[in-house]
Amino acid sequence: MDRLTTSNSPTADGRSAVDPVALLRPRRRITGASAVLLPITALGAIDWASFEVLVDRTLAADLIPAVNMDTGYVNLISADERIEVLRRTRTVASGRTFYAGAFVGDAAGDSLALDRYLAEATTVAEHGGTPVIFQSHGLTALAPEAIVDAYAAIGRSVDGFVAFELGTMFAPFGAIYDLATYEALLGITACIGAKHSSLDRVLEWERLVLRDRVRPEFHVFTGNDLAIDMVMYGSDYLLGLPAFAPDVFARRDALWAAGDPGFYELNDVLQYLGQVAFRPPVPAYKHSAAQFLHLCGRLPGDDPHPDGTRRPDHDRALLADIAQRLGLLDAGW
Repeated sequence: MDRLTTSNSPTADGRSAVDPVALLRPRRRITGASAVLLPITALGAIDWASFEVLVDRTLAADLIPAVNMDTGYVNLISADERIEVLRRTRTVASGRTFYAGAFVGDAAGDSLALDRYLAEATTVAEHGGTPVIFQSHGLTALAPEAIVDAYAAIGRSVDGFVAFELGTMFAPFGAIYDLATYEALLGITACIGAKHSSLDRVLEWERLVLRDRVRPEFHVFTGNDLAIDMVMYGSDYLLGLPAFAPDVFARRDALWAAGDPGFYELNDVLQYLGQVAFRPPVPAYKHSAAQFLHLCGRLPGDDPHPDGTRRPDHDRALLADIAQRLGLLDAGW
């Protein structure tokens, strides 16, 4: 897997050659996509009515909803439930853009299941969504050229898709591609962007430099919930954190576009929320999201998926303080 680990293009003294200050993009209009939480009832069932409300409010905030992602427990729900997520999202979106995960579960040592990827991507597209191509053991075990060929095949089956680099701290099947492989992805017309989840600013800055040089309209979607200020440097975002408060993220983005220094104060509070919610064990952030939304009057309950990771009840006091700072406590929708 070493061939899929991107180097930091260091200078002679070991530092990165990227100048982040030169990448700053003040007053840029940010494209924001929010993974949508799949709410769960106290009995362990999907709360479909609340899910539809969350999708609707994400759209109302002018963010792109992303469903059947990790925030939507894509690896824990059934194929029929994933289809129901698509069906309900299509109805709520009513022709507006949404993203949806194309997830292929496999095991270490499995071969690439390209037919399953094509089927998943096509299903998303048939429901009006843009597929987000999750990695898998079979995909990331391929040689770089074969990886690009697989994405190209997906691109021939749908009008557009979003690629996804995932660090192994999130999933054992994830990989961060080398820059040559990443550049080849930019050459696939149907690949409109790529979510980058390495939690490494330097790797993301390198992708921004490459994007600006090769294909400026390509979206580098930051997946770094611990560095949501990456939007200052030219990244867009596809994150789980906006699921907590899509309207507040939209307000932050508008402040950046307007050149309003209020951006920094609001971003600081949102980043504090990210540090709390995405601390180890990271998968428990989904329970944090449910707790936060419940505290804000935006969900009737705060249960995670029965097979999901839980946070302690005393987190609620900390989350309530953050909600108060954001003006959300008891505000509801």
